[in-house]
Amino acid sequence: MKRTHHCNELRPEHAGQTVTLTGWCHSRRDLGGVLFIDLRDREGRTQTVFDPQDLSKEVFDTATHLHAESVIEIIGKVRVRPAGTNNDKIRTGQVEVLVKELRVLNHAAVLPFPVDDPEVANKVNEELRLQYRYLDLRRPEMARNLRVRSKVATATRVFMDEQGFLEVETPTLFKSTPEGAREFLVPNRRDPGTFYALPQSPQQFKQILMVSGIERYFQLARCYRDEDLRADRQPEFTQVDIEMSFIEREDIYALIEGLLKRVWKTALNIDIHTPFKRISFEEALNRYGIDKPDTRFGMELVDFTEDFKTSTFKVFSGAVANGGVVKAMNAKGMAGATQGQIETMTEYAKSFGAKGLAYIKVENGDWKSPIVKFFSEAEKTALKTKLAIEEGDLILFAADQWLNACEILGKIRLYCADVLKTQGKLVIPADQFNFLWVIEFPLLGFDRELNRWYSSHHPFTAPVADDIPLLKTDPKKVRGQHYDIVVNGVELGGGSIRIHQPDVQKTIFEELLQIPPDETQLRFGYMLEAFKYGAPPHGGIALGFDRLIAILCGTSSIRDVIAFPKTAKGTCLMTDSPSAVSPRQLRDLHIEVKAAVKKEAPAPGAPAA
Repeated sequence: MKRTHHCNELRPEHAGQTVTLTGWCHSRRDLGGVLFIDLRDREGRTQTVFDPQDLSKEVFDTATHLHAESVIEIIGKVRVRPAGTNNDKIRTGQVEVLVKELRVLNHAAVLPFPVDDPEVANKVNEELRLQYRYLDLRRPEMARNLRVRSKVATATRVFMDEQGFLEVETPTLFKSTPEGAREFLVPNRRDPGTFYALPQSPQQFKQILMVSGIERYFQLARCYRDEDLRADRQPEFTQVDIEMSFIEREDIYALIEGLLKRVWKTALNIDIHTPFKRISFEEALNRYGIDKPDTRFGMELVDFTEDFKTSTFKVFSGAVANGGVVKAMNAKGMAGATQGQIETMTEYAKSFGAKGLAYIKVENGDWKSPIVKFFSEAEKTALKTKLAIEEGDLILFAADQWLNACEILGKIRLYCADVLKTQGKLVIPADQFNFLWVIEFPLLGFDRELNRWYSSHHPFTAPVADDIPLLKTDPKKVRGQHYDIVVNGVELGGGSIRIHQPDVQKTIFEELLQIPPDETQLRFGYMLEAFKYGAPPHGGIALGFDRLIAILCGTSSIRDVIAFPKTAKGTCLMTDSPSAVSPRQLRDLHIEVKAAVKKEAPAPGAPAA
């Protein structure tokens, strides 16, 4: 059995040739007693024709009883399709194969859902698709996603090799470091009571590789986090992990811009412009209300703190008096927002602790809102001028502490954009990709409940050199050499320049983070020991590979670009995992399970206990 061509290969120039094709029966149509079967393989589809005048009754009857997705081999002659019957949707749409011989390689049972119609398949319950993932992956849309993923992985490796990087595999059986997200633990049978942990990232290993003199490291690393899942989260995921020695932030920016330029060209044949725009964390929050802004549309936040600090509207002036700010944004064209939409936005505000949401609808020349009567003419003029208010606009306010006010409007801004897109009032081209670097994050955050500082990124992130003197005098003003790469409102990845000076690391650990020396030794001792023997200046970054592929494939869920993903509950419906293990396995591991006993449902008609 050897096919002569794949199902995306035949063209008019092949007319008259006898060919052998193999694949799956994608669809079947009976037109006037002649049977048409679209044969599909990994590369595409070809229309085959079963004409009873040219075939034995046995062969034709076999073809008429084939279920969708049965696997067959055909031998036939290529011919140009009759005039008016071309199919421009497929590359082989100008030809068809008149079948002479048919061999059934495997009959398929009736499918739990169709795979030949994208619109129908997309409406199938996702859990059913995941249960029969092998069928779901036959869909051309899903096969395309995996092809893009493979191409991008190859392009990444080629690019990194060209830049002088070594691909080094780091262990997946690691030491537990119980900060951050929960870990998956692996019991050690050889030493009962001890455990490995699956790594949340190769962070510490890649820094030790810099101490080892590797200088330029990367890998497509498998990482694991035992956390609640969302559309862009999985318990196991892949990241493009990178670390470099003897570099500064500019070197990281240039490397990643070059890599993404290569990836976009490979996957989408799009030339993206470099260098990428850079904005500080503070500017991102001030203008967009989020540290991963989508800059493809406006609706930027505007500050009115000075304009309303003496306002008779006490909600605004009171917030300013308490050290807060007054922010506003203009959702152009949304004055007609429904009551339900206003309630949704109000709930967003309340989720951040606000008591409600102040807004103004500009309709029929009037500013419709109970708060307008408190505004002076100067305050109205400031609003009209700074927000360019026009008929049909919706003005939304937030008055709170700076971060809260920004984040309230940041979330509402994204919601308004979704509403305007649905209404056709905001159109964003599918091939528009706005990249930017968000830089100069605060090095530290303050936990009021625990009354101590914590690392905004991780404790090895280096402070901006000019801010090092502030570590002991004014820690909240210290900026970290942390950077995030963002596209269209999605964080593709982040990284930092690392601390390599022992005295600065000691200050961060002991004086600011207040980590006891014994705990530091337990968690990071082997790493700090390595740093005693000549740690070079170094830095790195990690890009979320699954998320990157989802963007390139135009899907909102990374489950669509992973061959065998988990559900939102962390289960694999196809293999029914995780699952219980045998008592013998537990005994070997010296583990006793103390899980709650599941109550069996009472038999129908049985009295309740």
